[in-house]
Amino acid sequence: MKALSDFADPLLGLGAEPRDLTFAQISLRGVIIFVLTLVMVRLSSKRSLAEKTAFDAIFIVILASVLSRAVNGSAAFFSTIGGGFVLVLLHRSFSWIACRSHAFGRLIKGCPDVIVENGQPLLDIMRRNLISPHDLEEDLRLDAKVEDLSKIHRARIERSGDISFVKS
Repeated sequence: MKALSDFADPLLGLGAEPRDLTFAQISLRGVIIFVLTLVMVRLSSKRSLAEKTAFDAIFIVILASVLSRAVNGSAAFFSTIGGGFVLVLLHRSFSWIACRSHAFGRLIKGCPDVIVENGQPLLDIMRRNLISPHDLEEDLRLDAKVEDLSKIHRARIERSGDISFVKS
């Protein structure tokens, strides 16, 4: 183990202050973190990359933030990698539980809200979800490919924040 440490320390600058890291050390750290992040994301779930909910987006942001510290040397290299794997296991565990428990899924991912019923906007629900009539009209044109709200049977703000439309 000592031999591995003696080999890795100067290559990765493990004992160095962040300001003392060389271009080569930061580059090698970046390559290692890139490869390990690929492994972590593959261990996680495909849904995390789609960032379908705040739960998934938060996971990606925190994982990136934690792992960036290993590249720039502001945190211990191997401990930071370990922390990244813990985050991946936590995300995967929460996803597994949410897949089997609707209540837990609603807690961590949220739930959709109906914002249009039979062509009529439900303004109080839209306001609660911070959707203006102009936002609704834009999504209506872009996603439903219509301009007349009366042609919409139901619209929902989904857990992802996207608006889905069911035409009449």
